[in-house]
Amino acid sequence: MKQKILALLKLYGEVRVSQIMEELGVSRQYIHRVLSEMQMEGVVEKLGTAPLTYYRLKQVSDQSTVIIAISDEKATFLKEHFLWISETGERLEGLEAMIRWCRRQKLPVEKTIDEFILTRKKYLKYFDKNGLISGVDKIKNTVGFPTIGLDELYYQDFYAIERFGKTKLGSLLHFAKQGQSRELIQEIADRIKPTLLQLIATSKIEAVGFIPPTIQRDVQFMSVLESRLNLQLPQVHLVKVKGQIVVPQKALSKLEDRIQNARSSIMIGEKKQFGRILLIDDAVGSGATINETSIKLKARGTAKTIIGYAITGSYKGFDVIQEV
Repeated sequence: MKQKILALLKLYGEVRVSQIMEELGVSRQYIHRVLSEMQMEGVVEKLGTAPLTYYRLKQVSDQSTVIIAISDEKATFLKEHFLWISETGERLEGLEAMIRWCRRQKLPVEKTIDEFILTRKKYLKYFDKNGLISGVDKIKNTVGFPTIGLDELYYQDFYAIERFGKTKLGSLLHFAKQGQSRELIQEIADRIKPTLLQLIATSKIEAVGFIPPTIQRDVQFMSVLESRLNLQLPQVHLVKVKGQIVVPQKALSKLEDRIQNARSSIMIGEKKQFGRILLIDDAVGSGATINETSIKLKARGTAKTIIGYAITGSYKGFDVIQEV
């Protein structure tokens, strides 16, 4: 059967399971089982997702022929911290991902692995004992903020690190938003929920608010995240109003413009008062939106203390994360 499927792939290039069924007269279940075996053998690859899935011969340029022997410690570190998603949407983690990335960048694999581990560990020093990075000093030390509304700001991870670009969580966030992927958003929610629950407990959070999106999408990241997290707390109602032309924060390069944008677009639809609120955002670049929201909440008397949380944040002072 494998030879017959190979012949079809060579003839047509890409085929669907329904086409194989029609050509070979066998059941869908049997074809899926054979194709799964051929994928594991590295002979074929899958393109797309259900219900529109195609199979083709695995491209020679994508096959990994590099054999690298590294310690279990290094392999585990790479598995935890390195993710690569190809231009065709193939997801790889750990050593295999590093080999493919190095090949694309034309870099020596073993040397690059050591450099990545060294660089990543440098950034891991910023994590506290609860697995969070404090970002409030970055905002306080950024020239241009007339008022600081946040009492504290935490990141789950940095969005990107020097030379190697997006972190594993940064990559998941990027592709979750760009691809409007419910599956990836849910994966992110599951990854961050234990840390969030711990933060809620230790900070004695009484209510939570989710920063609303600017751009309308079929799958709204924050809505899916909120649903998946299912935090058992009262919610602060936040609204984002739009002008005649929608201007997202990432389109603005000046801090004062980003502050004015947030000040004019974020509205508080909440009458209740709380002592301590947790504000959740997907990514913090400049920090203008989450800080201005905090200022408004305090001015309205909605909260006395506001803790900010972002899935990812920038390392520098004033920064713009254009991709999300």
